[in-house]
Amino acid sequence: MNLFSSHKKQEVDEQNFSYHDLSESESPKKENPFVEIIRFSLIAILIVVPIRMFIAQPFIVSGASMDETFHNGEYIIVDQVSYRLNSPERGDVVIFRYPRDPSKFFIKRIIAVPGDTITIVDSTVSITNEKTPTGFLLDEPYIKSMRPSAYMTEELGDREYFVMGDNRDESSDSRVWGVLQEERIIGRAFLRLFPPQTIDILPGAIKDSNSAE
Repeated sequence: MNLFSSHKKQEVDEQNFSYHDLSESESPKKENPFVEIIRFSLIAILIVVPIRMFIAQPFIVSGASMDETFHNGEYIIVDQVSYRLNSPERGDVVIFRYPRDPSKFFIKRIIAVPGDTITIVDSTVSITNEKTPTGFLLDEPYIKSMRPSAYMTEELGDREYFVMGDNRDESSDSRVWGVLQEERIIGRAFLRLFPPQTIDILPGAIKDSNSAE
């Protein structure tokens, strides 16, 4: 009986010793805070950079060429995915690299798309294409005023777009520097975040009433 009790006690003592030893060997070591900062920064970069390069980018509106739709200082997020799946459409507000200086970004509205012939007479803009060979006047509710200008017409080829600012009298656009190539388009205005009272999804978006004609 005494031998059995002694054996049992020895077994328990060994188990306790083994457990205690395991706890000491696996006690966590504190990492250097600098290493943690580097690790966090790398993870953030791996997440943020691909998003900014391929999905969405923030931009701040500068200038008055899109008044009253957009104002100077407004903060917008640009959708870079949609145009990988579908082509830009008439009426879309797009951000693109300025053809004469690709380091600069412009925001304008697409007025005419590939296959269109756009004609501007005084303050009137008309579009002719395969669906509407007789042409139609462009309905532009976003325009407050447009000074009469010299007659001009432009036939758009494949991947060519004609863009103008909503504030026609203060905009440098396709009337000045020509058509916009599709490869220069970064994306469309998807979200307006600042100022808070102007928060909006697809700011400036309109339905092209002539798209089905």
